[in-house]
Amino acid sequence: MKTNFLITLLLALGLLTACAEMNPHSMDMSQAVQSATTKADHEALAKHYEEAAAEMQLKVDEHKKLLSQYEAKGYLYGRQAQSFRDHCEVLINAYEKAAEANRAMAEMHRQM
Repeated sequence: MKTNFLITLLLALGLLTACAEMNPHSMDMSQAVQSATTKADHEALAKHYEEAAAEMQLKVDEHKKLLSQYEAKGYLYGRQAQSFRDHCEVLINAYEKAAEANRAMAEMHRQM
């Protein structure tokens, strides 16, 4: 009885989580970029891109910490240790590129 209830609860939570709106941008970026005409508009876009770059940098730092953990104590993770390290390295690379792209977009909007 408890097992069925727990399974039902977990499935319901999973369904609710899957249906939740995941909006990475607080504004409609395509509309904001197309309608940006004033210096204030471009400064707002630059600020948005800087904030996105900062978020990506936090993710880089977080995954670098995890990577160092996996490298220092790989024996705790058994056969999965190399997979975890590889996964972290891929994510670090992707987040670094995303942070750099956001910084570049911020700089371009500041020059406009």
